[in-house]
Amino acid sequence: MMQEPKTIAVAADGAVLTVTLNRPDVRNAFNEVMIEELAHLFAALPAETRVVVLTGAGPIFCAGADVQWMKKSKDFTEEQNAADARAMARMYRLLDECPKPVVARVQGAALGGGSGLVACCDVVVAAEGTAFGFTEVRLGIVPANISTFVLPQIGARAARRYFLTGERFDAAEAMRIGLVHEVVTAADLDARVEAIVGELLKCGPLAVATAKEIVREVPRLARDAAIDYTVRTIARARVSPEGQEGLQAFLEKRKPRWA
Repeated sequence: MMQEPKTIAVAADGAVLTVTLNRPDVRNAFNEVMIEELAHLFAALPAETRVVVLTGAGPIFCAGADVQWMKKSKDFTEEQNAADARAMARMYRLLDECPKPVVARVQGAALGGGSGLVACCDVVVAAEGTAFGFTEVRLGIVPANISTFVLPQIGARAARRYFLTGERFDAAEAMRIGLVHEVVTAADLDARVEAIVGELLKCGPLAVATAKEIVREVPRLARDAAIDYTVRTIARARVSPEGQEGLQAFLEKRKPRWA
């Protein structure tokens, strides 16, 4: 793990790793340092990690891109902007494909790239009053980088409205279109996240990682290829040490050894 990150805070509590966007003075907005630190972390999580909780310091989850960072990009060439965007895309992909389940604890606002972060998480709990939006078009740019990760969650129909208008929408609408799983009061946010983490910890770690892979891979495959892939996947799971332990624990009416 990186030493003394400047833009994020990382805290381990047993098998649960809490990653906090830690730039509250700028509403946890992205800059190149935060992008690199998040990428570095998700590329090599501690081996003992079983669940990651992603949240933001202060009242705002993530307000999108940092103004000072955007000001720099104004003077970049197209190729320099491409390199900048590629680094951000790598960060999103590492989060999206993280083999550990990632639970987002979202409050205040998740705008632009912040909504992109939300789309990459496996379970998203938002506080009432949280604002969402793909606001890039209001600045004459586009939600291109995040689209790879957002479109599978909200679908083309919702994107045709919100990508084009750049309007903000509330947590209830975010849940309706598939960006958020649950909306709770601010007072209940931590308890609900903790409860979901508890549910994840009851499950086989390798099974969770494989289930996450299935969700990502099956929609990409043709029907016959998908059937072959899933047949092979369940066969491997059944004969794996974890699968054998899970079945044995069930038959013996005890908790599996990973619980």
